[in-house]
Amino acid sequence: QVQLVESGGGLVQPGGSLTLSCAASITFFRLTDMGWYRQAPGNQRELVARITSGGSGTNYLDSVKGRFTISRDNAKKTMYLQMNSLKPEDTAVYYCNSPDRRFAWGQGTQVTVSS
Repeated sequence: QVQLVESGGGLVQPGGSLTLSCAASITFFRLTDMGWYRQAPGNQRELVARITSGGSGTNYLDSVKGRFTISRDNAKKTMYLQMNSLKPEDTAVYYCNSPDRRFAWGQGTQVTVSS
């Protein structure tokens, strides 16, 4: 059974940085496009960034372009999200999954940006 385990969230001041990790027990992880999602209270879950299976292609939500960087290590079956210049509106629970949401959701990791 596929498990997605997100970690690395926390409380950070505006302008700060965090790096999230997603450990994925996906048999063919190296062949699977992946993405980071977030969901703020009262909002729908949205795709923030996505990365192709080999890691060469990435796409970002306009509001995070230039601030967030998605990457992956296929040997470790792990994906990352480096978040810089964080803003209060980035506050949400962050999740990982494929762009077509084919796997069961993990518990997510809370990111709170506040002074």
